[in-house]
Amino acid sequence: MSETKKQHKPAQSQFEAYFRRGTDLLHEGKAAQAAPLLQKAYDLEPEHRDTAVNLSSAYILISKFRQAVPILEALVARYPDDPAIWTNLGAAYLGNPVLATDEDQLKAIAAFQQALALDPIAPHVAYNIGLVYRDRRDHEQAIAWFQRALQANPHDRDAQRLISQLSRSNNQPSSG
Repeated sequence: MSETKKQHKPAQSQFEAYFRRGTDLLHEGKAAQAAPLLQKAYDLEPEHRDTAVNLSSAYILISKFRQAVPILEALVARYPDDPAIWTNLGAAYLGNPVLATDEDQLKAIAAFQQALALDPIAPHVAYNIGLVYRDRRDHEQAIAWFQRALQANPHDRDAQRLISQLSRSNNQPSSG
């Protein structure tokens, strides 16, 4: 056996162990425990698509949005036709909506819109865009996006409630 193959085999089995255990933890809802293992797997094989997707998802779930962004940007460069990756990138750009800057919001909207361009009924994407516009106090845009969310899922009670709330606030005379 060549020296290269001897070195590659332990690294490959190490990668597999980190990847499998990290993925299992992620699926069990233990993103905080999964992230370090997935990071080790990613460090060993940064081109492995599922590792990158799972690691970025773990980071989003534990609110480490800025750590997810470069991983997702590399993924969309390699897989520009995957709406799920664009959706995750939008979530990572947005981060904590309360703390999101104008630039963060605009980047999130663009990523979410790219996801919808690839999959017009991508789950929760139109709803998320509606939330961003609501936070930007652009009620007309928010209502339009929540209506689009209802087209994808007519039973979305949150979208229905938000449309109703925003419509009422749009029809109230401004105080001032």
